[in-house]
Amino acid sequence: MNPSGQLKSGKTFLFTSESVGEGHSDKMCDQISDAVLDAYLTQDPDSRVACECVSKTGMILLCGEVTSKAVVDLQRVVRDTVKTIGYDDSSKGFDYKTCNVLVSLQPQVSEISDCVFEGRDSEDIGAGDQGLMFGYATDETEECMPLTILLAHKLNYKMKELSKTGVCPWILPDSKTQVTVEYRDNMGAMEPVRVHTVVISVQHSPDITLEDIRHNLMEKVVKAVIPAKYLDDKTIYHLLPSGKFLLGGPQGDAGLTGRKIIVDTYGGWGGHGGGAFSGKDYSKVDRSGAYAARWVAKSLVKAKLCRRVLVQISYAIGISHPLSVSVFHYGTSTRDEDDLLEIVKKNFDLRPGVIVKELDLKKPIYQKTACYGHFGREGFPWEKPKKLIF
Repeated sequence: MNPSGQLKSGKTFLFTSESVGEGHSDKMCDQISDAVLDAYLTQDPDSRVACECVSKTGMILLCGEVTSKAVVDLQRVVRDTVKTIGYDDSSKGFDYKTCNVLVSLQPQVSEISDCVFEGRDSEDIGAGDQGLMFGYATDETEECMPLTILLAHKLNYKMKELSKTGVCPWILPDSKTQVTVEYRDNMGAMEPVRVHTVVISVQHSPDITLEDIRHNLMEKVVKAVIPAKYLDDKTIYHLLPSGKFLLGGPQGDAGLTGRKIIVDTYGGWGGHGGGAFSGKDYSKVDRSGAYAARWVAKSLVKAKLCRRVLVQISYAIGISHPLSVSVFHYGTSTRDEDDLLEIVKKNFDLRPGVIVKELDLKKPIYQKTACYGHFGREGFPWEKPKKLIF
């Protein structure tokens, strides 16, 4: 099905993915939006939430639509989230205690709720909007994630850990990482050869030298996260390439929910339908459909039906069944793509009303997804492969 994979087998190429840390202004907004969603779901699992967040110096704006029986203290939710991220003093560029929190939330318009929910049983509700979603999986890592995005996330997570535990108190909340890996194409499957380049930028306090920052990032972050087998004397390191990073978060750059959709998914691998996740309940198929597509893709790879796969699903507003389901195995399967599609149809019901039950998407689990990627991490139902019948 993929002759180009066979013809070009053995070639090597470079691929790059990036990640951003909890204090990045856009990621801060994602976390606030999902914290709001969780707060509503905790009290009312049937809440309908589409909450966007905007941030700039000293200000947070919530806007969107919420229909719920819950009564939520939005001021507290926002401030607690900002505090957890680490912006607890004006010297860091943002302070949860003094920031201005503005709220512009209104009920979901009735014409949407009518066509999605009215007169339908729970399993046959319509999709909350039209759109297309992708799920991707690869056997290059145990998590079935591309190594590029997996390492980029882990570098950010490690910096947060070092800051939180006090090992590196100079590390402030904002950070960005980028990893370039040299890959070998093996009959359509991706095999990492080595890490080509590592980029780390991190907000820091003014009382540390650039030399110390770079030494700590190399010894306590890079070498602690990236397996030694991927590093060699040709690996390139750009550690704080700007020379200093004092103004971070919303003070340095305005933030917006949903502006890091490639960071949230597969780091540029596979495909993306364009819809963001954070702040949206399960009826928004941008989120539930993408989670289901990942569940399908990972299940296929873990069942060894293919080494790499891309799954696309599309929906129309008010229609319960997907308009289309497509499977692309990049030439890494002994089965035809049509055969894999039949296995998918036999094992998965991709209606939103069924997805929510099978993946338990009414629970307040979403703030945890809002940094370090929605995929490739333990604890999320869509990351547990389904035992397939074929």
